[in-house]
Amino acid sequence: MIRYFLRRLFYGFLVLLGVVCAVFFLFQGFGDPSRLVIGQRADAATQDNIRKELYLDQPRWKQFVFYLNDISPLAIHSREEIARKGLKGIFIGKSGDAGTVLAIKWPYLRRSYQSKRDVWDILMQALPRTIILAVAAMIFATIAGICLGVLAAVRKNTWMDTSAIFLSVIGISGPSFFMGIVIAYLFGFVLSDYTGLHLTGNLFETDPFSGRHLEGRNLILPALTLGIRPLAIIAQLTRGALLDVLDEDYIRTARAKGLSPRMVIWKHALRNALNPVVTAITGWFAELLAGAFFVETIFDWKGIGKVTVDALENLDFPVVMGSVLVTSFFFIVVGVLSDLLYGWIDPRVRLGR
Repeated sequence: MIRYFLRRLFYGFLVLLGVVCAVFFLFQGFGDPSRLVIGQRADAATQDNIRKELYLDQPRWKQFVFYLNDISPLAIHSREEIARKGLKGIFIGKSGDAGTVLAIKWPYLRRSYQSKRDVWDILMQALPRTIILAVAAMIFATIAGICLGVLAAVRKNTWMDTSAIFLSVIGISGPSFFMGIVIAYLFGFVLSDYTGLHLTGNLFETDPFSGRHLEGRNLILPALTLGIRPLAIIAQLTRGALLDVLDEDYIRTARAKGLSPRMVIWKHALRNALNPVVTAITGWFAELLAGAFFVETIFDWKGIGKVTVDALENLDFPVVMGSVLVTSFFFIVVGVLSDLLYGWIDPRVRLGR
């Protein structure tokens, strides 16, 4: 078990290293970062200072080494860098006359070209909103998808089964940005007097008289939009897996013992049919963090997706690069956790092999 977990972590580290390389070299050559920081009318001396601060006066391979040193939790920094970058961590040693220290720190994702704030602070302020949106969408998709799949499997070859398949096909085929526009227009504009929902809004709103307060209804439309596609896939996977399990001998034995149909379905059959469903749920949770980019933009939800889209419009590449790295990290973590969940759901899985 431990060996398997460590091996999965090592593979995840290699994937993350590949993402770091891709992100760094992909955003090279998109304009002069020094001009993006100080504008077009800056003098040559100021521009040279900015280029030196961003390591743009160094060869490309050195720039990459400095970038790795910045984003790595374990790195070597000089005292001047620690003060200038405002690094937060534990500095456990020093060596040489240069005053360098070995630091265990939070990743330093550079500073925003536009706001001059630390990218880490910008993303950590927006990330909880995206996680809340993804969790709400996944809860809705999981509950509704499993119930719809069970209903379709139990009522096989009836109008309920046909309707469930038809709805799931529509859910899979419809892109998130299209479904978001339709849902926002229909429930947030045309029927807003009846639904009480708005086109845009955040989880917390600020009123000049009552102050900051929770607006949970603003979560409904983006969560519904984001959860439609995983709901459709979960429903189809649940239906297919459950139909296979219902033909097994132990299900016939359970029925012969006189167990109620509800107990046979929910206690015996469904649990053994959940493996592919769990794969979809855990995989789609990471997908939702990435897919939230369009949904957050449509509903003006101030999450990491909206922050990234705004950064792309403003050519704020450090924010975009940091967003890609944070999202990739969540993909890897969710993948490892999904493998560990298999052993809990299906005892036949042996993670130690």
